[in-house]
Amino acid sequence: MTTYTLPAPASRPASAPKTAYLIASGDLRESANTGGWPVQVELEAGVTGVFNDLGWSVIRANEVDPATGHGFISSQRMGLEVFKNIPTDAPLIVAEAVWQYSHHVLAGLRSHQGPILTVANFAGDWPGLVGLLGLNAGLTKMDKPYASIWSVDFSDDWFKAGIKEWTETGSITHDASHVRALPELPDSPEKQLGEALAAELLAEKAIIGVFDEGCMGMYNAIFDDELLNKTGIYKERLSQSALYAEMLKVSEREADAAYDWLIDAGMTFQYGEDAATELTREQVQWQLKMYIAALRIADDFGLDAVGIQYQQGLKDLVPASDLAEGILNSTERPPVTSRDGSRVLHEGRAFPHFNEADEGVAVDALVTDRVWRAMGLVPDNTLHDVRWGEDFDGQFVWVYEISGSVPASHLGGWQNAEGWRQGHVFFPAGGATINGVSKPGEIVLSRVFIADGILQADIFRASVVELPAEETQRRKDATNPEWPIAHVVLHGISRDQFMARHKANHAQLVYAPDAETADKALIAKAAMFAGMGIKVNLVGDVAV
Repeated sequence: MTTYTLPAPASRPASAPKTAYLIASGDLRESANTGGWPVQVELEAGVTGVFNDLGWSVIRANEVDPATGHGFISSQRMGLEVFKNIPTDAPLIVAEAVWQYSHHVLAGLRSHQGPILTVANFAGDWPGLVGLLGLNAGLTKMDKPYASIWSVDFSDDWFKAGIKEWTETGSITHDASHVRALPELPDSPEKQLGEALAAELLAEKAIIGVFDEGCMGMYNAIFDDELLNKTGIYKERLSQSALYAEMLKVSEREADAAYDWLIDAGMTFQYGEDAATELTREQVQWQLKMYIAALRIADDFGLDAVGIQYQQGLKDLVPASDLAEGILNSTERPPVTSRDGSRVLHEGRAFPHFNEADEGVAVDALVTDRVWRAMGLVPDNTLHDVRWGEDFDGQFVWVYEISGSVPASHLGGWQNAEGWRQGHVFFPAGGATINGVSKPGEIVLSRVFIADGILQADIFRASVVELPAEETQRRKDATNPEWPIAHVVLHGISRDQFMARHKANHAQLVYAPDAETADKALIAKAAMFAGMGIKVNLVGDVAV
């Protein structure tokens, strides 16, 4: 009889009573991991202290690497190795003080059989809470049960009670009274419009162009074709290599013309001389070549929206994509012609761009653009990171920021837009942001995500408020002063209700001229989502 050498069965340590294991998913970029490690140490000490007070022990699944100086899981392969040290049925804490790449721990979390707790610090200096929201969205997508909690300093009674509940039950109860399913909408012009636009999309179809998927490790931002196609939307899978090649074909004259347009419209740039740390005119020139190249490739493939990954690969070749992205999302933008100069591409309108190739944003941006234009409204919309927030003058005001791709109309026009250099740590090739403060006004917020194996959309109303200049500056300095900011007040949703419910690190923002119009546009948008087969949830105070 033939004898084969069989692999030895994998062995894991045995779990112990009142013992939890702790891991920290990190960034792909070592500069982020080393820079954020001191904050992570504080987070882990705070969390571990609460567990210790309850009579529990916390074991870190991997030690600090003496070569890197941090204990983050910094790759998918490392994640596979670390999970070999964790009992499959042990209570598991995923603690996040920085942005994290979810796929680093995806495999281990998917097969883990014990209770899972995600926890983050609620702070602005490092985006741990943003990482938490992205991780939670990924767990929701994979239909993996988890509990989640957050705290400013881990000393508050609410946080301690939540940890106690998890040690006793493996879950944490959150208030979800602010969420309800979209009811049967009464007949209205807005309902009719949304349904008609959905029928058109399902019949005619649309194509989103994706310049490489999986940006920033966002497993939650990758939408499977089987789910996406049912809405009438299809993917054109494109390579950032092709975008770079097309950029090389754009002439200096064409990029100069786009730059002159921005200057004439009132945009300013904060230039320096040291390209390693300061913004230069050459960096902006490359960004404008990217803008032109993206539109030409979109024209080649007949795209309805486009998304650029940038942070993997392209960041090593050219300056940041954010300026190009913000221009694309603006109705008022420099004209771009076809290569032969015979046609102006998408003249007089924004061309939807989904930042970081987030396909939830792609669906939302496409729908928003069609609904708002059909209603005669300015359709300029963008995602924002749900970055942080604090009370101000009796209400909780969120800090929404995105890395530079905000439409100029959100700032009140190009004359309010400033090009600041992207941070040199994460953006070594530089490039300008579209920096500024979002104007006060009524907005509709939403997020398309995967849960229960289907596409869903949370949609809610909010306002962008004006804060004193010194408070705005304090918030920018506490986060990323080079990025555009929106001071967002959610209608009928507390901080903790939002954090417990939201299934993404991003939220989609679009303005309406007044509250009544915003309410009507929300109905049309909800009706279009529903008509596309997307399950719609109303969140907070919504006039439906």
